[in-house]
Amino acid sequence: MPDEQKSLTEAERKEIFLALVRAQDEGRMTVPASRAATAKQFGVSEGRVKEIEREGLDGEWPPLGE
Repeated sequence: MPDEQKSLTEAERKEIFLALVRAQDEGRMTVPASRAATAKQFGVSEGRVKEIEREGLDGEWPPLGE
């Protein structure tokens, strides 16, 4: 089971955010499916992916702020 309290560095969160944005932008899957796939890929919960997604959008992390 994914560890909801797993401590992630900012670099790790940005890596997760980038993978999520790429999955969504490529149109390979729906937004919920991309969250699920990204969560599985990185061993975190979908809730954690949503938190990282919000943090990345708010902070305009790459690739958004490039």
